[in-house]
Amino acid sequence: MATGTALVTGASAGLGAEFARQLAARGLNLLLVARREERLKELAHELGAAHGVRVDVFAADLGEPLAPARIEAFAAEQELRVDWLVNNAGVAGPDLLEDRDWDAQARFFELMMTSVAQMCHRFVPGMRERGFGRVINVSSFAGRLARPAGANYGPAKAYLVALSEELALILRGSGVHVSALCPGFTHTDFHEAAGLMEMKRGLPGFLWYDAATVVREGIDAVERGAPIRISGRLYRWLDPLAQSVWVRPLLKALAPGR
Repeated sequence: MATGTALVTGASAGLGAEFARQLAARGLNLLLVARREERLKELAHELGAAHGVRVDVFAADLGEPLAPARIEAFAAEQELRVDWLVNNAGVAGPDLLEDRDWDAQARFFELMMTSVAQMCHRFVPGMRERGFGRVINVSSFAGRLARPAGANYGPAKAYLVALSEELALILRGSGVHVSALCPGFTHTDFHEAAGLMEMKRGLPGFLWYDAATVVREGIDAVERGAPIRISGRLYRWLDPLAQSVWVRPLLKALAPGR
């Protein structure tokens, strides 16, 4: 039987909410973190009633450097044993060259990379001491190949892959598994929030997977100790091509300039 608490960031919608639903169904208590407290409370009520688990909520913006410390302090105050950590919070982000507000750039880096490292720094040592833990860092297939798309989102997601792989090696044999989940196009409200609905409507349906499938594959992967999980059969077929020493230079050569 599942025990302990699953801490899910970006839990108010999309993949984060789906992670909360599937982990609650496994009997895990939850600590849900996002900026939108009302959405978190609604989800907490839904999952507590449906699965009989304890659900705590904590409103925080992980683009703020002090947010992970505040989350850790709250978990300690509530005497929550965090056995699962799902680092899911994220945004599409600014264009590195075109968007001239450096504060916005720095906030993006904090949210997408530094906060994930800090959450691992704060919660993984306790998992290792207890001999059990599961960490899912939600990356993206965009982190698996170079493309002329703003020079922020893909590189940030690539960092999560590298971080997860190295943590998985460090923690081998400890009972703590770390996995980078790399979805392709997924049906969530991410694209609407990022103003990308026109792009979404222009893409063929076979490129898209539903959130439940992505989350189920991510949970399965971390349980098995897989350091990287490419989600979606299509993307698992494409990934070896994208990483090939023959195909990768060709993809770069064919990429249009901006």
